[in-house]
Amino acid sequence: MMIPTTFRNTKGSGLMPLLVKRAVSFSASTQSTVESASRDGELRLFIVAGEVSGDAIAARLMNSLKKLSPIPVRFAGVGGHRMSKQGLNSLFPMEDIAVMGIWELLPHLNQFRVKLKQAVQAALGFRPHAVVTVDSKGFSFRFLKHLRARYRKQGTLGPLHFHYVAPSFWAWKGGEARLGGLSEFVDHVLCILPFEAEVCRTNGVAASFVGHPTLEDILEFEGKDTTQGGWRVRGDAEKFRNEYGISSGSKVISLLPGSRLQEVTRMMPIFSNTVKQLQDSFPDLITTIHVAPNQHVERFVGEATCNWPASVILIPGGSHHMKYDSFSASSVALCTSGTVAMELQLARLPCVVAYRAHLLTEWIIRYKAKVSYISLPNILLESAIIPEALFRACTPSKLASLLRNLIFDESLRQKQIIAAEKVIRLLRPERISGSSTQLDSMSFDYTPSMIAASTILFSRRT
Repeated sequence: MMIPTTFRNTKGSGLMPLLVKRAVSFSASTQSTVESASRDGELRLFIVAGEVSGDAIAARLMNSLKKLSPIPVRFAGVGGHRMSKQGLNSLFPMEDIAVMGIWELLPHLNQFRVKLKQAVQAALGFRPHAVVTVDSKGFSFRFLKHLRARYRKQGTLGPLHFHYVAPSFWAWKGGEARLGGLSEFVDHVLCILPFEAEVCRTNGVAASFVGHPTLEDILEFEGKDTTQGGWRVRGDAEKFRNEYGISSGSKVISLLPGSRLQEVTRMMPIFSNTVKQLQDSFPDLITTIHVAPNQHVERFVGEATCNWPASVILIPGGSHHMKYDSFSASSVALCTSGTVAMELQLARLPCVVAYRAHLLTEWIIRYKAKVSYISLPNILLESAIIPEALFRACTPSKLASLLRNLIFDESLRQKQIIAAEKVIRLLRPERISGSSTQLDSMSFDYTPSMIAASTILFSRRT
């Protein structure tokens, strides 16, 4: 990745970083996204996110596009509450397509097809200058494939297609071999892991490493630490304890059961029984449950905690400050495998990762998986730094034992904290940017979403 040059935004003052060299290197014979849009006086972007983490990534991307674009930007597509704050009127509730797994998808196939057709029709009618899908490859790739097919019937390739967050080809047997097929309907992949872009390009798919989106959480905090060896979010533990009347002798544990209804309904009973087993060791146990901003999840968690075995505080997913304050007040965290593991790294909160799925899904994962771990920090470091309890081993007794060890053994805690600093350094965008300047802070606009936005704006079809 080239380090971005700078230009002055025509809408106002201030220097904005752009990946101009990388973006225009695809072809000199076609117009860039923003050049095509200039003829219409606005940039129309159709964007689709299918789950909570994608909603957060897409919202930041939308904000960055509005900052960088020299012309007004108009959005259409599918997303959640964070994208709505950036100007998206979602075509249908994002929860309608937030399904992960194989067996788990079967009951929703008919609705899935209906929503897919609806999204394709809406995109065609919107006449976008670019189309962006964020993660959720099950829906995203089908949508992009159908949309490209419809444009080809009209005798054109249509707008450029971008997919943000590369599929985890590296995790599956034969995954890399299937990458070549992406170029039929994806023009550019925006990668969040440092090794993905080169592998994509080797297999014929244009790609850029933009950095991990979770790093942008740090920009929302005045007390952020971006010093050498830092890059962490320090929440306000004292404020959190005072606000909820938590005594100094109480032990606080953060619980993160997931963002999709299917995984939350599967994990909450396991987490509840784990808490029961911990009460003998910690009589004054306080649990904070982080609730994803998904209406179905919110309803389920609210009902499930009516008879919760310990004192419980529900943390709404829309509040970053409350989330990190809770992390800071906690001794450890128990989380379902997912993006939250990276947030815990940023907070330097030692954790245990848990995961259960339908038996068929678990069997396929065992058979097809190429990596030994499920959490990203362990995968990046190729070591079981974070304890994982997966599939049949994901039992309340196992989880309670792992949490006790992590609470009582300071060496285990420090091992995770030190490893988190290594993980964060790996995921910073400047790591492979070729920059001759040390970037010690994200206080300016060199962020994953800004890099992704500039790539979208200035890309040209090969």
